[in-house]
Parts: sequence; structure tokens; C-alpha cells
Amino acid sequence: MAAGARPARLPRPESGSRVLAPPGVPDAGPRGRRRPRRTRAPQAHRGNALHPGAWWIWALGLGTAASRTTNPLLLALLVGTAGYVVAARRTSAPWSRSYGAFVRLGVAVLGIRLAFAILLGSPVPGSHVLVTLPEVPLPHWAQGIRIGGRVTAEGLVFALYDGLKLATLLICVGAANALANPARLLKSLPGALYEAGVAVVVALTFAPHLIADAQRLRAARRLRGRPDRGLRGLLQVALPVLEGALERSVALAAAMDARGYGRTAEVAPAVRRTTAVLTLGGLVGVCAGTYGLLTAEGDGYGLPVLIAGLAAALAGLWLGGRRSPRTRYRPDVWGARAWLVAGSGIAVATGLIVCAAYDPVSLRTGVVPLVAPALPLWPAAAVLLGLLPAFVAPVPGPPRSPRNRPTAPDTAAPEEPS
Repeated sequence: MAAGARPARLPRPESGSRVLAPPGVPDAGPRGRRRPRRTRAPQAHRGNALHPGAWWIWALGLGTAASRTTNPLLLALLVGTAGYVVAARRTSAPWSRSYGAFVRLGVAVLGIRLAFAILLGSPVPGSHVLVTLPEVPLPHWAQGIRIGGRVTAEGLVFALYDGLKLATLLICVGAANALANPARLLKSLPGALYEAGVAVVVALTFAPHLIADAQRLRAARRLRGRPDRGLRGLLQVALPVLEGALERSVALAAAMDARGYGRTAEVAPAVRRTTAVLTLGGLVGVCAGTYGLLTAEGDGYGLPVLIAGLAAALAGLWLGGRRSPRTRYRPDVWGARAWLVAGSGIAVATGLIVCAAYDPVSLRTGVVPLVAPALPLWPAAAVLLGLLPAFVAPVPGPPRSPRNRPTAPDTAAPEEPS
């Protein structure tokens, strides 16, 4: 091109024509407009946020399914299902980082279970001896307990399956902690548990203040050249921290009393006694029914006792809520997506319970003799139903950068005249 010559203009696209986008960029529609990506689930915001109780029901369903099997392939599939849903629907909030802590706790529990099997032996007889440890002689009254001795492959595999089941339960609980907002979950408690919810919220609010006070005092002691470690440093830091916490507690109690916290309505004595009997009896029934569901011996009575206990506990909570006539500001709505999330967890638990009743051999991998675990088709399909929340739950929004966060107004005090 000659110097000073103007470059030739490209022809303008005609009206309604399609502009091809460069590679790696979504195709553009008419007039060069980029088509927005369509997602099956909406973007999460305060109006359509999933109810935290749905996440807990989903996680408890996965945990119930894990308690019905010792098949390592099914347990690994449950862990993978929980991890995929957490990775797809976890927010950037601080409490959502607890999943990694529960995974590490599960790995620690698995290691401890294997260590106990090596040091204390296993009740499973085995013929494949891996190593023989020095055995510590014990008195006659400690018969049945040994320290050291033979370590068999069958005993280690049994301990591995048992520890993997407990680790899977912990990981399922960690998934619920990472997905459900604890503050919103406490706000959704019934009126009978209102005081307990307020106490937990206050405790969760004060915990960061205690940590910040301890860090501030330790930094101040380091600047003054005083020790901040060891028993002496701990005692000299703990006293000011507890003093500040006590002052904050007294001030908060006075403020809450002035705002009407702790007021209750008049309830007849008969209603109070009926509420106590129903609540306590229901909780005992829930504990007994849950124990029956988690053990192989309670297949006959576990589910009926659990349903009866839940009904009695809900009736007691409903009666107890009459003494706390309060309204909720912006309550969480249990919508269709919450039903789908909770229903997927219930479906996983129901599928494994039914499979354990009709084909228990496929869920219990034998260790005597040692056999390779096989993946049963129908239980695996039931576990995969737990992936439904990754597609129907609202998509969490991107983390807010410091530039987009609203800044507080400048409230600095004016400088004093010199």
C-alpha cells in the first residue's frame, strides 16, 4: 500500500445477516449481537436461593445410602457424587470451604481405623498373613484383647471397608455444611427452637471477634518484646480476651432485652406438658429409628419408628411455637427446586435400602475369602440420582471483587487544628 493511501473499507453486513465470530468466541446472532449462554438452572440470587434444609435432606440421604453398603465402589461413587455437586454449586462464602476439612477428617479416620486394625487386631479370621508384630502379654481378665500379633490381609481389607464407610458419612455431612447457609438454616428453625437458634447465631457471631482479639493481643505483646507463646503467654492473652467477651455479652444482653427478645406468650400448663412429652418422645423415636436404619438388624422397626418419632416431634414443635408469636423477615421459600434436591437424596437412600432388602450380597463385599468388589448396576444407578442438584439447583454467582463491593461513606473524624 502506497504511503498516504487510505485503506479500503470492508462492506457492511446487510440487515438480518449473520456475523461469524472468531474461533473460541460464541456465535453472534443478527446484527453482530452475541447470544447469551443458556443455562438449565437460573442464576442464584436472594429471591430464588435454595432452602438450606433441602441440602441437608439431600446429604442425609446420601449418608443413609452409605450406611447400607460396604462395597468400596459404591462408597467411592457416593463420594464422587457429593464432590461433584459441591464443586458445581458451592459459593464463595467462607463457610463453603469446610468441605476440604471434612475430606481431610475422613482420610484421618480411615488411617486411624487401619492403624487400630494393625495394632489391636481384627475380629475377622484370615489365612493370608502379611506381617507378625511382637505381641504384648496381657492379664487373664483382658481376654479377647491383644496388642500386636498377626496382621492378615483379610483383617486389613475389612478395616478398610469399615473406615471407608465412616469417611463417606463424614464427607456427606461436609457437603451439607459447604452448600447450606448456616445463618439461613438457623433462621428457618421453628418457633419452639427460637431461643436455641438465637444463642447459636450469637455464638457464631462472637467467635470471629474472639479470634481477632487474640491475634491483636498477641501482636501487641510481640511489639512490646513480651512472649506470646507457651503457657505463660496463653494465660496473659486469655484473660483480656475473656474480659472483652464478657463485656460484649453483657452489652448484647442489655440490647436484646431492650428490643423484646425473650418475651413469651401465655400458654396453658396442659399444653406445655403435652409439648414436652411429644418433643422428647419424638426425639427418642427419631434416634431409635435412625439407629435402626443405620444397622442391618433394624430393618424391620427402623423406618416405622422414625416416621412415628418425626410426627411426634413435629407436633411438639408446632405446639411449642405457639408460645413464641414472632414473624420472619423475608423467609426462605421451599420451592420446586428444593423439592427436587431433597427428593434426589431421598431417592438415593430409598434405592439402597430396597436393594439391601432384595439383594444384600451385592452391597456387602466379602473378605473371607478375599474377592474383588463388583459394581452392581441398579444400586449404582440409584446413587447417580444424587447428581440431580448439580443441574437443577440455582447456579452460584461469581465472587464479588473488591472493586464491585459498595464502599462505606467516609466517616473519618476531621483533623484537629494545630
